[in-house]
Amino acid sequence: MSLPESPTAAEASRSSRPFSRFEWMIAGRYLRSRRRDAGVSVIAGFSFVGIMLGVAALIIVMSVMNGFRGELMMRILGVNGHVILYPIDRPLTDYEQVADRIGQVDGVEFVMPMVQGQVLAQGPNSGSTGALVRGVRLADLTKLAPVSENVKLGSLEGFDTGDGVAVGSRLASSLGIGLGDMITLISPDGDVTAFGTSPRVKAYPVTAIFEIGMSEYDAAYVYMPLSEAQLYFNQENQVQSIEVFVDRPDEVKALQPAIEAAAGRPVYTVTWETQNQSFFSALNVERNVMFIILTLIVLVAALNIISGLFMLVKDKGRDIAILRTMGATKGSVMRVFFITGASIGFAGTLAGFVLGLLFCINIESIRQFFSWVTGVVLFNPEFYFLSQLPAEVDPSEVVLVVAMAIGLSFLATILPSWRASRLDPVDALRYE
Repeated sequence: MSLPESPTAAEASRSSRPFSRFEWMIAGRYLRSRRRDAGVSVIAGFSFVGIMLGVAALIIVMSVMNGFRGELMMRILGVNGHVILYPIDRPLTDYEQVADRIGQVDGVEFVMPMVQGQVLAQGPNSGSTGALVRGVRLADLTKLAPVSENVKLGSLEGFDTGDGVAVGSRLASSLGIGLGDMITLISPDGDVTAFGTSPRVKAYPVTAIFEIGMSEYDAAYVYMPLSEAQLYFNQENQVQSIEVFVDRPDEVKALQPAIEAAAGRPVYTVTWETQNQSFFSALNVERNVMFIILTLIVLVAALNIISGLFMLVKDKGRDIAILRTMGATKGSVMRVFFITGASIGFAGTLAGFVLGLLFCINIESIRQFFSWVTGVVLFNPEFYFLSQLPAEVDPSEVVLVVAMAIGLSFLATILPSWRASRLDPVDALRYE
């Protein structure tokens, strides 16, 4: 390499502070690709790409896992009650009074008495599938934002006074029914006769088609007026359960005793956390395991920085000796190689940060593009519950990933930089 004249280099090394312009200049020359340094440049390039892909993959995977959890929680908690109340000893014939008392508890958003049951649903032409009928009041259904705000066809007007039902979009599609068509519901809990229990069969017009965005619900849920559901399931003047929606679902356990006390009758309650504990626990385990696995990618890339710097130190032994004889201190030499390695890690982390954010912002468009190119449905909603691939970037997690990648890169440069500073100029120039 070509060095500045001796007085200038020595003067700069003695008088300048740590990480001076002189040290950055030398480090910059070492980072530039030269023909005889091709091996070092290739390793540096692989280190840069490895850190970039590792950081990007971490940001993307963590954001997708956050998106999964957020979307599933929003849809599950938006449709199902946060506290579900069941009767003990006697049926819930006084459900209206119980609902009114629970609705006055601080922190309770609204209360929804419900009758529900499993049925076999059939379309007008052919095809049948299982469905879950939920009998609710119109006032409560309009408060279910995932349903009431996502009615694609028809409307919920006159829901309480009519005999029509609202069905999910995927259920309507699988049965080949549209707005105004009849859907036949078959329940095994029918009338008791001398020959046994006969199934109950009744057809209802479809007055609304909704799309929650969660395939499991859109393919199974049928909403029916509460009074009609009571007749259909032989639950006259009573309900099977009362679902309570609270303002802060994460603090539902604190409200559970107050809700039970406000019921004013023997009941037992179940929270959404208990019902979905295994599901969300599995998501957290997957998220933590993916974080550990992808962190190893960044670690391997950081190890590449170590090997690259060791090769650079070996290759630049003569240059280091000349710098030392010109007046450069051991600390100055160490900082030169620290800047060289840290620059690779910082640049790779920055590139990975940008790539990860761009991927997360356009993740659904990217999914659709690759589905179109490959002709294969990526992220099938039938398996993954959601209609589109979610991504929710958590700033604190992004900061953690970036700090971890930069920290590993800086740590990887310490040993080679220290080795360079310990190089004896006499030994380095002995065989030159």
